[in-house]
This record gives sequence, structure tokens and C-alpha cells, in this order.
Amino acid sequence: MSSPRPTNIVLHRASHALEVAFDDGSVFRLPCEYLRVESPSAEVQGHGPGQRVLVPGKKHVNIRGIEPIGNYAVQLQFDDGHDSGIFSWSLLHELGREYETRWAAYMAEMDNRGMSREPSA
Repeated sequence: MSSPRPTNIVLHRASHALEVAFDDGSVFRLPCEYLRVESPSAEVQGHGPGQRVLVPGKKHVNIRGIEPIGNYAVQLQFDDGHDSGIFSWSLLHELGREYETRWAAYMAEMDNRGMSREPSA
């Protein structure tokens, strides 16, 4: 079975969400904050197992640009300056499928560490 391919990508700037439709019929509306804190970049994921970094203060982050990377991915450019993560189609599909579980885990970890989604002053 091949990986789902995107059929449409729409950035909803006002609501800070990226909507991605795939050829398997699935459509995901992914909050920009979620994409930012789940970025596949080394800055967020680390350089090895157990090095993932929890990213607070991104409640109002938005995407300022989307650059295609070949036929397999996009590079999302966030308005906080982060632009090093390359989101493959399979990763975007996975993030859509696993949104509820991943978001709940993020929120729980933020709470456990006493961190906030609000940007620091």
C-alpha cells in the first residue's frame, strides 16, 4: 500500500490552521501550534532517542509560508522564525490521524512541567 498523497493544502491564516486533504479521502485541519510543537526538525526532535524538546509558548504561532520540497514534502515557515522542519506527506497524514492522542500528551506534559502555551512576556 502506498502512502497517501495530498490532493489539497489550504492555510487558514485567520484561524491558524493548515488543512490537508489526501487521496485516501481523509481531510485534516491541523492547528499551526500543533504543527510547530511536532516539527520534525532536530531543534524539536533532538538528534537521537530521548532528546525531544517540549516547546512552550506557541499558542498564537502561525505559518507564514509553505515551500514544496520535491514531490514528497513541504517546509513550513512559522512566524516565530522556525523553518527547519520538513513535513513529509506521510508525516502530515500521521499527525492528522494521531492529533487527539498527541495533543493530549503534549498538554499533559506541559501541565506536568508547569509550562504554558502562552508566549512569555
